[in-house]
Amino acid sequence: MRVLTGSAENVPPVWLMRQAGRYLPEYRKLRAEAGSFWDMALNPKYAAEVTLQPIRRFGFDAAILFSDILTVPEALGQKVTFTTGEGPSLTPVTSAKGFNEDREAWAQYFEPVYEALRLTRAGLGDETTLLGFAGAPWTLATYLAAGAGGDEQKAAKLWAYRDPEGFGYFLDILSECVAFHLIGQIDAGADAVQIFDSWASGLPPALFSQVVIAPTKKIVDQVRAARPGAKIIGFPRASTLAGYEAYAQALGVDAISLDTSAPMRWAARNLPGAIQGNLDPIVLIAGGAALDKAVDDILEATRGKPHIFNLGHGILPETPITHVEQLLKRIRQGSTA
Repeated sequence: MRVLTGSAENVPPVWLMRQAGRYLPEYRKLRAEAGSFWDMALNPKYAAEVTLQPIRRFGFDAAILFSDILTVPEALGQKVTFTTGEGPSLTPVTSAKGFNEDREAWAQYFEPVYEALRLTRAGLGDETTLLGFAGAPWTLATYLAAGAGGDEQKAAKLWAYRDPEGFGYFLDILSECVAFHLIGQIDAGADAVQIFDSWASGLPPALFSQVVIAPTKKIVDQVRAARPGAKIIGFPRASTLAGYEAYAQALGVDAISLDTSAPMRWAARNLPGAIQGNLDPIVLIAGGAALDKAVDDILEATRGKPHIFNLGHGILPETPITHVEQLLKRIRQGSTA
């Protein structure tokens, strides 16, 4: 939280995207008990327990709620189905009509998520930050238009190009629900929230401004209007450097999270506020000297800059636990070279 207010710490705080997940045996055991990913994510006791597992094991500086970005489409009345080995699927959406815009219904649907946050907060020490999150409108739109996950943007792009007014209204509905959900998470105990735009890459500048920056700015403005001082991290994953810069300047978020290809020295010089992320999840699998060097490079590039150590994307299931321990030791003790 100090970093999100602009403090450059000698030892940066650290958490990892997807830090609660399949690389942990305790997670796999609970997942087997729960029966499915979705049943676990929407059960407050399971979700809170999974959120707390990596904190107990590693002592990360932040816990991020175990949930999913597709809770927003479900709150809007779009049924999400998770198939093991295939990921999520939905009925493809071709119109902004028919969405459930009843805020009381949203609150009722999201209540298990908020209860999971309250349970998690009760299980955390004061020294550990609790993060909430939601998907950004553009990323949610790509899932809804295609009816599936992955980075397939074709259906959403075609809709945006052919019917910019209708697609804009679609994004507005998503923005309203995301803002509502983030405010609800803050009220339930989240100290800060992150907005994941996982499929923000590969967009022409004009389209990036239209579908990434504009709807996300509406969210940030609504959250800040309702909860002044709310701390927000933005993650326009794999956008261009110009895109990162435009996003940071337009939105005024407290931190920008960076993908693996973004140069950290450039980010430290050019982006306002705090920066987060960048470590390659594959180098965390590799471990050894390669991991030590990657960690040292990021620490050196961000020296004197408010910085939260994190990955450029989510931790992968085959990641050895000993390598996560190596990562934390390297960050907290500094380079021994």
